[in-house]
Amino acid sequence: MKEIRLGTIGSGSIVHSVLDAVIQTDGITCHAVYSRTKEKGQKLADKYGVSSVYTDLDEMLADSNINFIYIASPNILHYGQAKKALLAGKNVICEKPFCSRAELAQELILLAKERGLFLVDAVPTAFLPNLEVLKHKLPEIGNIKLVLSNYSQYSKRYSLLQDGELPNIFNPEFAGGCLMDINFYNVYLNVALFGKPASAVYFPNIYKDLIDTSGILVMQYNGFVSSCAGAKDTWGRNYVQIEGEDGYIYIKNGSNGLAEIKVVTRETKETFNKQDKRDRRFYEVENLTKMVLEDNHNINDKRNEIMLAVMEVLESSRTAAGIIFPGDTD
Repeated sequence: MKEIRLGTIGSGSIVHSVLDAVIQTDGITCHAVYSRTKEKGQKLADKYGVSSVYTDLDEMLADSNINFIYIASPNILHYGQAKKALLAGKNVICEKPFCSRAELAQELILLAKERGLFLVDAVPTAFLPNLEVLKHKLPEIGNIKLVLSNYSQYSKRYSLLQDGELPNIFNPEFAGGCLMDINFYNVYLNVALFGKPASAVYFPNIYKDLIDTSGILVMQYNGFVSSCAGAKDTWGRNYVQIEGEDGYIYIKNGSNGLAEIKVVTRETKETFNKQDKRDRRFYEVENLTKMVLEDNHNINDKRNEIMLAVMEVLESSRTAAGIIFPGDTD
């Protein structure tokens, strides 16, 4: 493949951020946008100089000028749209989470493999230079005993929820909630660093018997415990702290960005930051473009293994906490 030619699904802030990065990156262009309304789609296309606007997904998938579909729609739609795109012979880049359930994610991964297509996890964390720094520095703090992660970001849509509306992000019918949204990043970072935990228990704050708006996921590993706190109904200091017998690592601004890494041991104190771009999406677009143009399925397969493990943790812990999505009881 000489170039990634995107068709995007969605018109929210994520798509804008991705297209900002696409403009700055060689080897990738956006050919078409899909939106349910022509007006929204045209506005997005005009802003980024995109030539085609579709309001019919099947028509966009039939466009031979497109070889990749970027999915940034509500969570519950990911599976159906990704499967349809793969069956149409298109490679897929999908926003987190792939699906509402692990078995659906596994199905998509296998389908992509069978057809020799890329199914790319669009979690920015996976592509950040500071993630590799973090992995390299972990041995310096000795045997890990505790991992503390907090990601709290008060959502304007929480105010809408309190006013009686039901935004998609808080709608169980759309696979919403805090664990699937903001706390996802904490879980992903843990699994990327340490693998799948032996067990995971979620303690959510449930809004009016509907959905979790905040909560803490406790994961048990061999020899240490990890606490993942996430909230869309509060605000606070976002960070990750990994504590070992010989020191600790402190990650400024938390798991969604890995803005700065401080390594403190009994002998030394160092701070690292290999990221000079303001928008973390730049690293995602740049590195996934490089991976695809080099036809490096091995890297992508490893990332999908991480994603699948994350999906298994999320599904088992949320269902045990009584958070049920469409299809969970089939």
